[in-house]
Amino acid sequence: MSEIPPSTSYTPPPPPPPAPPGAGQSSDRTIMLVLSYLGILSLIPLLTKKDDPEVQWHAKNGVVLFGAEMVWIILRIMLIFVHVPFLGCGMTAVSCVVWIGFLIIMILCIVKATQGQRFRIPVLTDIAEKL
Repeated sequence: MSEIPPSTSYTPPPPPPPAPPGAGQSSDRTIMLVLSYLGILSLIPLLTKKDDPEVQWHAKNGVVLFGAEMVWIILRIMLIFVHVPFLGCGMTAVSCVVWIGFLIIMILCIVKATQGQRFRIPVLTDIAEKL
């Protein structure tokens, strides 16, 4: 004896709700916020997202942070040409600490920016706000 199961009708799930306006911009905005703190790439959001004040603030901070890194590189190169005994080992250690500091500041700024917050870099943010 074979029984035929009762027919059940299949109802598909409802379609997902439409995306809110500006939803496509959030990923673009996040990318721009991350680029704001990646060295020379900070010029991309600075020049392309002129209508977004939050991205502009972070991009200006990133440009000033990049400028501080360039100043450090120039100082480091100038000190290479000065031959002072035992200064090389000390400068290498100091340089390593400074680069780790720059890296930590960049990561901290990126994390804060993607969370919608601002991280004020003590002297550099003041310079960026004057731009």
